[in-house]
Amino acid sequence: MKLGFVIYGSLDTVSGGYMYDRKLVEYLRAQGDTVEIISLPWRNYASHLFDNIRFRLPPDLDLIIQDELNHPSLLFANRRPHPYPVISLVHHLRCSELRPKWQNDHYRFVEKRYLQSVDGFIFNSMTTERVVIELIKDDKPSVIAYPPTDRFGDGISEIDIVERAMSDEFRIVFLGNVIFRKGLHTLLKAVKSLTQNIHVDVIGGMTSELLYADDMERYVHNKGLSSRVTFHFSLNNEPLIEKLKNAHVLIVPSSYEGFGIVYLEGMCFGLPAIGTTAGAASEIITHGQDGFLIEPDDVESLANHISELAADRDLLLRLSMNAVNRYKSQPKWEQVAEKIREFIHKVGAQSIVPLQEK
Repeated sequence: MKLGFVIYGSLDTVSGGYMYDRKLVEYLRAQGDTVEIISLPWRNYASHLFDNIRFRLPPDLDLIIQDELNHPSLLFANRRPHPYPVISLVHHLRCSELRPKWQNDHYRFVEKRYLQSVDGFIFNSMTTERVVIELIKDDKPSVIAYPPTDRFGDGISEIDIVERAMSDEFRIVFLGNVIFRKGLHTLLKAVKSLTQNIHVDVIGGMTSELLYADDMERYVHNKGLSSRVTFHFSLNNEPLIEKLKNAHVLIVPSSYEGFGIVYLEGMCFGLPAIGTTAGAASEIITHGQDGFLIEPDDVESLANHISELAADRDLLLRLSMNAVNRYKSQPKWEQVAEKIREFIHKVGAQSIVPLQEK
């Protein structure tokens, strides 16, 4: 099958969503499909809307997959009748993120128009599926396909988890781009309120929201946290694995997650995860069993959970073992990717009947 895949920027961009896109393209090509990457330039939201003046769906494809992140650029291109099926890969909706109501009302209007223009969906979680269906009031062909979470293999042994739990310094890892949505400010405020021997490794790109990243570095310096917080920027595979092996807990208190690949990646190394109740983190984390769920921006609850785990290493060990078991229960990427490919080929085969006649 000859496929198109629409993204902003480079497929090698470091984020969970782009890793999903990249791994899917790799799988489809390995199975014999031709995948043409159609890259639109990264700009601001208003500039993306102007893409509608010039961008059109390319000819000579059997089906096109569009990363939903590109939605503002695709409204005009997706006008019916489509020359072939248009499938949207939805990681999470922009209008689900935490921001002023007037902004989200605007994004919701544009996003709804886009979602109504496509022929089917690939969802990364049940939460994302529910949010989209509630918005568009239409049950289009779709598949729920969880992101790849097994890139680190077997992670860590139970013996290593037991030994690690007894170490004096309590080590937290924050893994994600340093952007407001990921909630690093909530974690730093919680750590500042604690007097225990705690260290935080912040691992993630610092260039997506430069002002916010600068604010976080200044906060660490001004609040006397420089000896307790280390910024590593993005790390390659081996250094990242070492940090995950040596940490005790993974904390990413996002204001919204469409899925949360990072929580399961941490669980591969026996790291209990702390996320929030907003979005799909609850599909991964069972509160009190393999981690904790807090309300977004709830500094006090986060500080209490950190303090409890740092003080009670038996509790930490129990949650760590449960985290490994939760990771092992997740479907492997090969199974998920095969499910996506079957869905794509089924939709493509149905397009023998012109879409405008269905």
